[in-house]
Amino acid sequence: METKIIDLTEDQIEKLEVALDNYDRNYITYKLQGSISIGILHNGAIVAGLDACMTAFKILYVSTVFVNENYRRKGYGKMLIEEMERRAKLLGANTIRLDTFDWQGKEFYLAMGYEQVGCYKNDIDHYEEYFFLKRI
Repeated sequence: METKIIDLTEDQIEKLEVALDNYDRNYITYKLQGSISIGILHNGAIVAGLDACMTAFKILYVSTVFVNENYRRKGYGKMLIEEMERRAKLLGANTIRLDTFDWQGKEFYLAMGYEQVGCYKNDIDHYEEYFFLKRI
């Protein structure tokens, strides 16, 4: 029988995801549902926002945090993070995780009490990525 690499169909991807989910049930005994998508409206325009979702083991993963350049260093990012942490507790999260690049928010997350738990540097493409956790 021949072995080869193929492009997957949507149906095949779904079957793999179900198989992984079934396997993970051996280790993840509970799952929490929920997400947090919040923004700051100023004079009718969205000037900042955050998007996060619950994952396994009561972890909230923050995928997006953005503050318009004209509104940075005015407390908007802090407002978003504090509100997200408050809502994360209500969802049942006990850990928040996120990542950021070197030109983004490393110092901000450190100032907000997040612990840097990893990083790597890509010299070819000239960037660094940092990984953060906060237990709440």
